[in-house]
Amino acid sequence: MPLRGVGHSALVSDEEPYFKSLAQLDAWFAQPHEKLSGVLAYQPRPHTGGQSDSRGKLLGGYSESPSGLCYTFNFWSLCDSFVYFSHHRVTVPPSGWINAAHKQGTKMLGTLIFEHRESESESLQIIVGQPQSNTSTGGIPLSKRYAVLLAELAYQRGFDGYLLNFEYHLQGGTEQARALAAWILLLRSELRAKVGPHAQAVWYDSVIYNGRVQWQNRLNGYNLPFFLASDSFFTNYFWTPDYPPLTAQYFMSLDPALVNGNASTDNNPLFRAKTLQSIFTGIDVWGRDQYGGGGFGCYRAITHISPESLGLSVALFGPGWTWESEDGKPGWNWNQWWNYERMLWLGPAKARDIIPVPDAPEGPFKPITAFFQDTPPPDPAKFTFYTFFSPGVGNAWFVNGKKVLDAEKGWTDIDKQCSIGNLVWPRPNPVWEDEVRADEVPTGSSSLDMTDGYNGGNTLKLSITCGGSTAEDAFFRCIWVPIQSLTLTNQTSYEACVVYKATADEGGDLDLSIFAKSPSGDPDSNTVGQVIVSDLSEGWSQQTLTFTAPPAPAPASVAIGLVVGIVAQDPSVACNFSISLGQLAVYPSPPRPPPTVSFGTPTVRWAKFAPASTVVTASSSAFEGVLTWDASSSFAPIDVNIDFPEDPNPAWILPDTPTYRFPVFAYFNIYVLPLSSTAQPIDPGSVLFIGTTGLDGRANRFYVEAQCLPKGLDQNDGVRFYVQGVTDRGEVLPWESCAAVDYLKGGAL
Repeated sequence: MPLRGVGHSALVSDEEPYFKSLAQLDAWFAQPHEKLSGVLAYQPRPHTGGQSDSRGKLLGGYSESPSGLCYTFNFWSLCDSFVYFSHHRVTVPPSGWINAAHKQGTKMLGTLIFEHRESESESLQIIVGQPQSNTSTGGIPLSKRYAVLLAELAYQRGFDGYLLNFEYHLQGGTEQARALAAWILLLRSELRAKVGPHAQAVWYDSVIYNGRVQWQNRLNGYNLPFFLASDSFFTNYFWTPDYPPLTAQYFMSLDPALVNGNASTDNNPLFRAKTLQSIFTGIDVWGRDQYGGGGFGCYRAITHISPESLGLSVALFGPGWTWESEDGKPGWNWNQWWNYERMLWLGPAKARDIIPVPDAPEGPFKPITAFFQDTPPPDPAKFTFYTFFSPGVGNAWFVNGKKVLDAEKGWTDIDKQCSIGNLVWPRPNPVWEDEVRADEVPTGSSSLDMTDGYNGGNTLKLSITCGGSTAEDAFFRCIWVPIQSLTLTNQTSYEACVVYKATADEGGDLDLSIFAKSPSGDPDSNTVGQVIVSDLSEGWSQQTLTFTAPPAPAPASVAIGLVVGIVAQDPSVACNFSISLGQLAVYPSPPRPPPTVSFGTPTVRWAKFAPASTVVTASSSAFEGVLTWDASSSFAPIDVNIDFPEDPNPAWILPDTPTYRFPVFAYFNIYVLPLSSTAQPIDPGSVLFIGTTGLDGRANRFYVEAQCLPKGLDQNDGVRFYVQGVTDRGEVLPWESCAAVDYLKGGAL
């Protein structure tokens, strides 16, 4: 939610981001709460036949300000799940983080933690369902109460399960440890029922079978009961290189009946079978007693976990090390952090650059991406793929190429985060198109340019250098630049739409075309149609391509990219050019039935404004309050005449597919216009942008805070608020399809 102004309050953010105690959780559930309607449902990634199942899990918890540049995570395609971690009893992931993860097929987990002496009583209460002073009167009773509440919390807030971190001794010893393992089974069952079969309860290697905290740093007989009770297992970090093989060896020695899962009577697996991939070997990026020292030495530890060959998974704790270890140092800024972050995850920006690390038996530095399969986001046939290449921060906000906000200190909104183009990092990988040339392949660099944008706060800028050539045909050379990988449904027709700008050196010209190929660059695997080109405002252009995924026994992998023709007056001179990508969307092609098909047009039908009932702060405005609205689909008028009752042709046909049944909006832009009590002409072009939706997880709602409003607005008699939808394909609604509501001091019109 990029917002105008600074110093925003908690009123614009999520409700109850955490609970410090079970008593607070009980108090919250004593009041009715509805499921957050603005949180995206989890969509699994499709699996192709050649994909490896090695996985990564990340643990981090960060506080971001809507009016500042903060840490964001941008490598969702490399991890299976992300744990939003804090030291509060129950941590609820922010809605923006959930949406960012779900857009790219990553699960988002909260945290249930018990540490230090003050947690001793509640680590028993979580099992028995109510406060209990001791366990001296026989066995420990087992209650479903908190399993039900925690599953309901995950359902209402839209996240996918919990990390279970019990780091204080259990007063009841072995009996309490056994009861805790039984409670975990209850939690998993409740999560599956409320959240779905993908839900997870992950056990952290801490308490062992006798209730004592003894970190084992691997799987063994001491912690086996908790591994069997949970969905997956996260080891502590204090291990030596021989521990991962010992873990794998121990797992392989287990009776298959213990790890093969459980089946319900209808033959659907109640709990998934466990594999080596269910064991996440922990790595502390901060390097605390960590083999390899953490940081840029993480590759040394991952080498021994060996997710590709040994088969174990990896859990990275504290990936925000790149930010937190440098934040506050002289000259430190977001761009410097991004370069630092890129090096850890992707490697150096230039192919020949070397990241210096101490000599190690594991060899030279490797980025984290070298160890994992880069997995595409969910199939666009089920969940429209739309990106404006946002890392979740910016210095400005653009709507259809026009800058509508200059943020004084920048902004952070994880909800706006989307793919940054997984095939162009650490640098673009151009190849000659459909020909074998002796010329050296052009080189390039990638950057996130926050000085320009189409929709959002930046562009993805690709800078390419094409060397000089004396070849006879060098006046026109053609390259293929892949941008984004996707996995598609076989023999299904899709549309890909890209918005871009391109510039070249004097004496050079570019001819661009969007295209879809296999990851190997084979164009013949997809059936590709004609590209439709159109000019947009502010110097932007748009291309739309229709293509069909090929028949295959498994989902089809495809790369969306650009074929770039380079025209040079003097090809012996090197040519530099840049391509700025504003947005990219891929979605199922609309059906091509008879003319009687009625397609709905997305609109925002109405808006309401409810002023704040009390003075919230000393700086509150008379125009502070809650703005709500409803989206709709409108049909164009038709002239229908059925001449006889036996006519087999329906008067109209409605496309009954999820993509075209009802419009889906990515977010909404909110504007304000001052009004006076006297009649005046209204010009939507003079409205002032005050923010977007996305910070609070609520659909069709925006809290109008005084900090968002321009200075002096209270001097007016009233205001008009405008709500402008942006669809999940990046289409900004024209003003005539937007909603407006007027409010005069003392009451709405």
